Amino acid sequence: MEAPGAGLWRALVLAFCVAGIWSAYIYQGVLQETLSTKRFGTDGQRFEHLAFLNLAQNVICLVWSYIMIKLWSSGSSGGAPWWTYWSAGITNTIGPAMGIEALKYISYPAQVLAKSSKMIPVMLMGTLVYGIRYSFPEYICSFLVAGGVSMFALMKTSSKTISKLAHPNAPLGYGLCFLNLAFDGFTNATQDSINTRYPKTSAWDIMLGMNLWGTIYNIIYMFGWPQASGFEAVQFCKQHPEAAWDIFLFCLCGAVGQNFIFLTISRFGSLANTTITTTRKFVSIVVSSLLSGNPLSTKQWSCVLMVFTGLSYQIFLKWKKLQKLQKKRKA
Repeated sequence: MEAPGAGLWRALVLAFCVAGIWSAYIYQGVLQETLSTKRFGTDGQRFEHLAFLNLAQNVICLVWSYIMIKLWSSGSSGGAPWWTYWSAGITNTIGPAMGIEALKYISYPAQVLAKSSKMIPVMLMGTLVYGIRYSFPEYICSFLVAGGVSMFALMKTSSKTISKLAHPNAPLGYGLCFLNLAFDGFTNATQDSINTRYPKTSAWDIMLGMNLWGTIYNIIYMFGWPQASGFEAVQFCKQHPEAAWDIFLFCLCGAVGQNFIFLTISRFGSLANTTITTTRKFVSIVVSSLLSGNPLSTKQWSCVLMVFTGLSYQIFLKWKKLQKLQKKRKA
């Protein structure tokens, strides 16, 4: 039996998680779009070094996770050693970098929509590589998502939106987004393998390990190559403090958002987290459309609704599977 008031407390915690994830990532999306399209200073310069955002976020999240481990860790051993994350760190460095770079070539709503189609490469890999057979409703979901993204990509973007992009190139932008999804798939698979081998690994351990290697790889990429752009990015921030402040807030939003995601998964499960993050993406597109002054056309909104109908149906199918599993366990 649930204690009196426990249900209300659980509902309040869930509302707190929803508010935290939505506010952190929606504002981060606004900052990301600002940094990729805005012209800073009297000379009207763009911040061209978007990959620097990944390095900055890795550093902030690394420090954040270390503090959380020191504050909240029970001191138990058995977690995955820090060096086990080196391979996942590679794909987790390259993938998000491609996703952010895509904003030079396509609009933020287009990027969010493209990255929402993660289920497509997952199902393709499952069918072609592992011979997994999916149900008819699951294929309906993938058709809605793939169809919506494809139609959105083929529609003509307004000249006002194109003028804000650094280097308009839709095929390249969408290509980078889908490569981002492919690398994310490898990252998730590697993380699952680590969790299986080291079941006592906490969310903070994962956050620390991933961001440690991400920091190392991004430092090498941004400052180690002969034509490294990290120094130019730092110089740009010195000349334009407004951009530096936006980058700091962008990273802080990422760290706070990860905290709420971990809290949601630990208290309510991954399905609840998927539902919250999926609806957040839809709201991000709405907010971007309103704040950027570039509203989507009726046809574009129909594509957005098509994609999120497919994603919502997928969430519903997962919920039904979870209900069946719970009934079997109780029987």
